[in-house]
Amino acid sequence: MRVPVTRKKVNFLPDSSRVVARYFMNGDEATKDMLNLVFALTEDEVRTALDQTLREFAYRHRNITKLYNKHFCKIVSIIEQMSIPIKGISDDRKLLIGSYLTMEYAIESTAFFNPSIIPDIDQTYLEEGELRVILSFRATGEGHISSIVFRRGILDKNNDLHLMSIGKSMDIAEISHKKLYHKGRFMEKMDEMEIPAKYSKLIAENLDEHFEYYTLKNAVIKILNDVNISTGKRLAFEEIKWLIDSYYDIEFQQDTDISERVIYPISASESNGIEDARFVRFVDDDGSVKFYATYTAYNGHVILPKFLSTDDFCTFRIMPFHGKGALGKNLALFPKKINGKYAMLSRIDGVNNYIMFSDRNTLWTEPILLQEPKYPWEFSKIGNCGSPIWTEKGWLIITHGVGPMRRYCIGAALFDLGDPTKEIGRLEEPLLMPLENEREGYVPNVVYSCGSVIHNNQLILPYAVSDYSTTYAVVDMSELFEALIN
Repeated sequence: MRVPVTRKKVNFLPDSSRVVARYFMNGDEATKDMLNLVFALTEDEVRTALDQTLREFAYRHRNITKLYNKHFCKIVSIIEQMSIPIKGISDDRKLLIGSYLTMEYAIESTAFFNPSIIPDIDQTYLEEGELRVILSFRATGEGHISSIVFRRGILDKNNDLHLMSIGKSMDIAEISHKKLYHKGRFMEKMDEMEIPAKYSKLIAENLDEHFEYYTLKNAVIKILNDVNISTGKRLAFEEIKWLIDSYYDIEFQQDTDISERVIYPISASESNGIEDARFVRFVDDDGSVKFYATYTAYNGHVILPKFLSTDDFCTFRIMPFHGKGALGKNLALFPKKINGKYAMLSRIDGVNNYIMFSDRNTLWTEPILLQEPKYPWEFSKIGNCGSPIWTEKGWLIITHGVGPMRRYCIGAALFDLGDPTKEIGRLEEPLLMPLENEREGYVPNVVYSCGSVIHNNQLILPYAVSDYSTTYAVVDMSELFEALIN
């Protein structure tokens, strides 16, 4: 039976006015040419040029002079190569130089899609039947570089979404790398990445059991600076450097609104984008709450599944997953432990749904086949559309299936609470398929989601429209259970 779905008239569209200021450097020689021109200016000319720049851009960004200083510091070594004393450079000239090393990037200009939704941390001052929620989106700009952005809103008793005001100044977080690394786990990850043992052992033999970030980073850079190393060795150590930089913390200013916070690609492993974050509100056995997300880091050639955690959506810890089961895309964490273990969905072979159990939320091995394509609308592949949802009748898993003409549809399945390897029921027909007015976009014929919630006995299902925009639909849970169980 087809389950009735009510599409809500809310549309999240790409917005080219949402910009961040990021570092831009056009190579050493071009930078030296620019520096020579700036150093030829008098202090009055510097002041005039800086005032003009700040007049045009300061109101568009939060504390842009701090960013100019930061970008200036990135080329201090080039200035020193030019035999120019750093101490003799005025603060205004430093800021002006920094402005030439900065560009605006419209993070939401191309697409605003692949949403997830979770209950907000704060549920105070609400009317009966209301739920405050946080939505995450994959925002894509020029060059198809993706970031994670957020919106906050309230679902009322009719499950109509009322969005909070959106902040004007986008904020990229401050970065700090993980202080200490565990040698054994780092070796395991290098093995999973198939870095030849002769190279991983070469770097590891001089490391303590717990080592600092800069100890390893400097050792790798020293080897890479040798112009005579072989191509194979250079490639291996570039991958090791890539892995080192995949562990970091980020922190936003507390006085920013959540809609102003952008988790922008930071490490080399995600230089071409942060894709499809699946956020989940995780409740531990002791009742403590943490917010996690899985996402795909992409550098233009290789994908790396990564793990994000936060208590407040202000400070985030980011790291790669470990284990033979932490491969590919489509990882989605269950919102609580099952029989004392973490549980995760995955699609390690690119076709089928798998489930894994672990004592650690970053280590995943021994995937168990959970679902295979069964119906024509999902014959190409099946995957999840976000973390499973606990219900009294079982674990509700929203799925996506790929069928003829690479059309993506959304389905649903129900699994046993105590043993989620046991399927209770599965929809024969899609829950959601692209309507005629939803078929056009960056990638045609696609509906897709990265997470849902249940509120007022309805499934709240935000979904992307052909990898371009986002809307949401609601489904009555009684009707959905009837279709799944019968």
